[in-house]
Amino acid sequence: MSEKEQISIFDMFKIGIGPSSSHTLGPWRAAQYFVNALIKKNQLENVSGLVINLYGSLAKTGLGHGTDVAILLGLSGDDPIIFDVDDVIPKYNRIREDRQLLLKGIHAIAFDYQNNLIFHWNEINDFHPNGMSFVAFFKDGSAFCENYYSIGGGFVVQKEEKSIATLKVDLPYPVDTAADLIFWTDKLDCKISELVLKNELMWRDESLTLSKMDDVFNVFSASVYKGCHSFGELPGGLHVQRRAGELNKKWLQPGSYHTFDSWIKQIGFGDKSFESILDWVSCFALAVNEVNASFGRVVTAPTNGSAGVIPAVLLYMIIFRNKSERQSIYQFLATASEIGSIFKKGATISAAMGGCQAEIGVSSAMAAGALTECLGGTTRQVIMAAEIAMEHHLGLTCDPIGGLVQIPCIERNSMGAIKAILASQLALNSEPKNAKVSLDAVIATMWETAIDMNSKYKETAEGGLAKRVPISLAEC
Repeated sequence: MSEKEQISIFDMFKIGIGPSSSHTLGPWRAAQYFVNALIKKNQLENVSGLVINLYGSLAKTGLGHGTDVAILLGLSGDDPIIFDVDDVIPKYNRIREDRQLLLKGIHAIAFDYQNNLIFHWNEINDFHPNGMSFVAFFKDGSAFCENYYSIGGGFVVQKEEKSIATLKVDLPYPVDTAADLIFWTDKLDCKISELVLKNELMWRDESLTLSKMDDVFNVFSASVYKGCHSFGELPGGLHVQRRAGELNKKWLQPGSYHTFDSWIKQIGFGDKSFESILDWVSCFALAVNEVNASFGRVVTAPTNGSAGVIPAVLLYMIIFRNKSERQSIYQFLATASEIGSIFKKGATISAAMGGCQAEIGVSSAMAAGALTECLGGTTRQVIMAAEIAMEHHLGLTCDPIGGLVQIPCIERNSMGAIKAILASQLALNSEPKNAKVSLDAVIATMWETAIDMNSKYKETAEGGLAKRVPISLAEC
């Protein structure tokens, strides 16, 4: 029997830099892992040269996703959790212009971008389309090579599909399927979020878990706030205009504010009609993904491309459903993470493997389930909400124009958030025993759909809108 994957809340919710968890955050981490491998071999200062090879989707859309940027910063020893987002592009440009790379910030080697970073456009590894290899050449003429795969959501693996970074523990209540969730919550007479926190104790104590969830929420908040107060054009060459800032100005009630908390309070004083709530939920989701598209700091939820769905639904709960206490926020994050982990174990959260159903679809299901529990839903209603949300994202393709996480990605986050709220409402007003489709069945169907989906609809920019709207970045 193969080893079961163990996924923590903070595997599903990773703090990092946009625009893509699989094409930016994952390669960034892989570069860090490679440098650390050199250090473990006591060979870092013996490196005389380096070649990076990118394959499959990483090659086809890597430039639009900033894969090259991420790898160079990762090799330099910079960390995406704390690195100054305003220095991402300037430092990348300095490396290219100086033709020098400072490995781990301590060992300088010559680096020619054109010859040392190679995009293999037509080569795809059978294991996963997001493949990369790092080859270090030593002063004595020998070499050292490592292969990595960025499998979605910032998860990185080598030969076996298990996260390099996750500490292995013995979980008392292992969950791989929705059926497992029902079994354990029935047996322990607890909520999904409570079950998750019991398992998290195997990684760290409860106070640290809650503190780390505070960190996640703080980045959620900061990305929404920044996006709703930013204007102008997104980088990348498509000349896409930011919208969240203008929408915030248009809809916000008159009044002064200087912090995130005072801002959302100001929103709460305003119109609470159906149309207004739709407007704000859409605005929140747009805001996060506009920050993501501009190399800003966001949280994988479960990916960068779908980073706006969960914060938007969470703020809907806080502002429009009056569930602002910290306990509700912890409950939301814990429940959402467990739903996401089931999708990762049973299918994929990588658009390069499964299309956008694996990103926006999964994030919508996560948000729907989390909202349902926080609004008083049972475990079965939570699972039903997640199923409904994914059922209506099945087959969604990933076809980014120009390989950028902008069109149609940004708007899709708004759509995913709205669908999550609707799915939650349907589940809360339904009897789960009458449901004809189970969450496990829809996850299996999603995976089958991913396998059947043509590769040109899997983050290659070779089909769909990317092909139909042939915008050349060189012409922009």
